[in-house]
Amino acid sequence: MSADPLHAARGIVIAAWELGESFIRASGPGGQNVNKVATAVQLRFDIRNSPSLPERVKKNALRLGGSRVSKDGVIIIEANRFRTQERNRADARTRLVELIDQASEPPPPPRRKTRPTRGSVERRLAAKSGRAMIKKARGKVQDD
Repeated sequence: MSADPLHAARGIVIAAWELGESFIRASGPGGQNVNKVATAVQLRFDIRNSPSLPERVKKNALRLGGSRVSKDGVIIIEANRFRTQERNRADARTRLVELIDQASEPPPPPRRKTRPTRGSVERRLAAKSGRAMIKKARGKVQDD
């Protein structure tokens, strides 16, 4: 396990003791190396019980984690893009920081109600009456 904490956006710091890492054998190409060396990383972080995250960030992170979050609220990030443990560990930690950064973004401002301009209303009504006249002209011919 790495001893240095994770620094995310908006002043969120995750202590090293909150992260659990395990190394597993990666799948895919790599020859004999992939069969002998456990280079893939599983990073575990208990979002639900973390003292480092505010409640709003926890809720957003659980929603954004999707299928990577277990029923207990533990997010599991698997990293096996690279052929070395160090690069996969850094990749997993970076992906966790990105998820927490995304979860900690402030909510968008509330929508302000707007009304259509007078000109747009008049143009819409003129177009409607024009179409009505065209459709009325398609009817039966009246003898005068």
